Amino acid sequence: MHRTLSQSIRRTIQSRVSVTTPAFRYSVRVPGQQFVRFNSTKPEEKESTESTTNAAEKENQKPEEQTTNGKGNESGEPAEHPEFKELKEKLEKKDKDLALMKNHYAKAKADFRSLQETTKKEVQSAKDFALQKLAKDLLESIDNFNLALDHVKEDTLKANEEVKNLYEGVDMTRNVFEKTLQKHGIEKIEPLGQKFDPNLHEATFEIAQPDKEPGSVFFVQQTGYTLNNRVLRPAKVGVVKSEDK
Repeated sequence: MHRTLSQSIRRTIQSRVSVTTPAFRYSVRVPGQQFVRFNSTKPEEKESTESTTNAAEKENQKPEEQTTNGKGNESGEPAEHPEFKELKEKLEKKDKDLALMKNHYAKAKADFRSLQETTKKEVQSAKDFALQKLAKDLLESIDNFNLALDHVKEDTLKANEEVKNLYEGVDMTRNVFEKTLQKHGIEKIEPLGQKFDPNLHEATFEIAQPDKEPGSVFFVQQTGYTLNNRVLRPAKVGVVKSEDK
């Protein structure tokens, strides 16, 4: 009886194991692919199916976990990395420093050019007026020549040949002095008959003269000179006085 019962149980188990009804069903959807598998009643196949399903679910959950773990924000935009943020701040600081240095460079360049122009003008001015002191001393010699020549009368020149030759020699020496001064930019002021100019002339006296224009120069007491268009010495003159005065 026991033998018969054990044989019956064995047959029943064998029939359940050997007879299987395969069934088709779709597996869990995995991003980017879809597959079909056979379902079986065997424990090994069931466990493998469950592990595949769990793996697919974990893969689907990874992006969400990454978003909630600090790699994203509520708006869906990725969070800025601390190192990237630090490098960005350094770059902005460098840009500001560069703009500031360019501004300083432009100002320094403009100041340098202005200094060059000023220095150039000062050097040229020093060259033009370096002879100012020497020229003033030479003007006194010319004045002495003029005084000597003006005191010689025409009758004396006609009567005495030696005085005439001396007069011509002094006159030639004065002309050489004046030409030499002209080469160095020293020009004579010729005010006779011109309108009185306080920038060029120095009035020493005034006399009313009906036949001449009031305010004009009618007499030159001392000749004036300019050095490169700058007054070296004003001319001392006599001016026609106005009748209303």
